[in-house]
Amino acid sequence: MARNESVTLPSPPRDTGQSWRFSDPSHAQPSLGRMNGSVPVLATGTWLRRLLAFIGPGYMVSVGYMDPGNWATDIAGGAQFGYTLLSVILLSNLMAIVLQALSARLGIATGRDLAQACRDHYPRPVSIVLWLACEAAIIACDLAEVIGTAIALKLLFGIPLVLGATLTALDVFLILLLMRRGFRALEAFVIALLVVIFVSFGVQIALAAPPIQAVLGGFLPSPEIVTNPAALYIAIGIIGATVMPHNLYLHSSIVQTRAYPRTEAGRRGAIRFAVTDSTIALMLALFVNAAILIMAASVFHAQGRTDVQEIEQAYELLSPLLGAGIASTLFAVALLASGLNSTVTATLAGQIVMEGFLRLRIPDWARRLITRGIAIVPVVVVTALYGEQGTAKLLVLSQVVLSMQLPFAVIPLVAFVSDKAKMGPHVIPAWLKILSWIIAAIIVVLNLKLLFDTIAGA
Repeated sequence: MARNESVTLPSPPRDTGQSWRFSDPSHAQPSLGRMNGSVPVLATGTWLRRLLAFIGPGYMVSVGYMDPGNWATDIAGGAQFGYTLLSVILLSNLMAIVLQALSARLGIATGRDLAQACRDHYPRPVSIVLWLACEAAIIACDLAEVIGTAIALKLLFGIPLVLGATLTALDVFLILLLMRRGFRALEAFVIALLVVIFVSFGVQIALAAPPIQAVLGGFLPSPEIVTNPAALYIAIGIIGATVMPHNLYLHSSIVQTRAYPRTEAGRRGAIRFAVTDSTIALMLALFVNAAILIMAASVFHAQGRTDVQEIEQAYELLSPLLGAGIASTLFAVALLASGLNSTVTATLAGQIVMEGFLRLRIPDWARRLITRGIAIVPVVVVTALYGEQGTAKLLVLSQVVLSMQLPFAVIPLVAFVSDKAKMGPHVIPAWLKILSWIIAAIIVVLNLKLLFDTIAGA
């Protein structure tokens, strides 16, 4: 290998502004501040070695695609409808791969995250509405993390649900510690917990031994998904739990932590590596989400337990039905890892959204406590009023709320990356533009269908 292949690039200087093709010329603060361009990358070398320098942001984004909110919708879907909704998981994952690729492209090509781009392009009132919608999505996501982590603490250590929900506020110290150690420390923590989740579900699937033919058949679309209101409700919840709006803001920012050359050629190479990174990571998320639903279908649905909708029910029944005591423990360990992992990305997303839309920077610990405090209150109130069954319904509802916020992030993103005046040579090709607008249309139609069914059934 040539001697200069091990040389890394220093943190790049700020863009001179020539790559910023938005209307607001006053934009100067790079996304994520001092972390922007803080991770060195190889200037030359093999394709694999250069890719490894870009590995990380995709896995941080993938966390949002396998958080506790996914567990509730996947368990309910598998228990009630068997393998039918596997096609929804596959569709939502493919949509996620496309949308996250667009998000990474926007951040690298323009030097702005999605929040900054929205603020600069839209009038102030529209920008505020988009910000509020995104904040609602982050709170809904955080709500799922609070419930999931609290349930995991109860299952593993016997901590009451209300106390466990309150203890989740302490994760702010974990976030502060990791952020002080640099962005690579955040990524290493996330990837380590992802490995725990992956291995846990790999073992559980091996224990469940689902029928391969039935599993493969589940990946083919079924009319029941649209014609059955209950199936559609869970299907939209799966989409909401999988394609998360705040992930689009997050990805467009954290891809800029790499110190790639801020030139057209440097951006072109960075886009290729960033898209490869996120695609590989989201395939891992597909395995985890599919594994949860397959496990629920093969263990609960196959034995007539279609009533299983709650995470705690799944935990209590897994070991007896599978005949393996370790199954429930692995399930709870993976749930705790999922909840802890999601705290990192939710905190970062909240920071990016607030700074991008409002140019308001508050201390990380304050931002975390505010968001987590808003999420803890409904968990404590619902648990006190309706018991632990109420939190299960609240968890599924949070994912539907997330799905309802998707158009507010997806439509601006697709519009920006389709605009040559903003993207320059990195504008998406015509075929990808058509595909992206089809995805946006599917999301809008499904949400309108859910809204109509909800009003009609009220």
